[in-house]
Amino acid sequence: MRPASLAEVAALAAEGDSFDRCLANFLDGFYASPTAIALEKEPCRLDGVAAEAGRIQDAYLAATAEELARTFHFPSPDWARHEGRQLHRPWFASPLASLRAVLLQESPPAFRCRNLFVSGNALSRA
Repeated sequence: MRPASLAEVAALAAEGDSFDRCLANFLDGFYASPTAIALEKEPCRLDGVAAEAGRIQDAYLAATAEELARTFHFPSPDWARHEGRQLHRPWFASPLASLRAVLLQESPPAFRCRNLFVSGNALSRA
């Protein structure tokens, strides 16, 4: 199943599906037909389902919504700005210390402001 919204990504992940796969499937559909509706509904919180991983995923969903909204000139959804959708400590997409400087530099603003440090192409599907 291809999630049609970020809310569906979270719902599937909460039921035990792979967050990464669900997000990738969502991005495939979103890029094929971008729509603000796919970003509007607030996803369920995953921090209660998967503790630390869930907090990271909650922040990642908010950053994704904000970055896609910025890229496609949609309004940024209000839910993405909630305090619970950011991390208190930095999280890096790679455990390699040698890549941290690259991730710090490349991370899109929507990710960086949530203490998520990812590659500049973290949302690409090429």
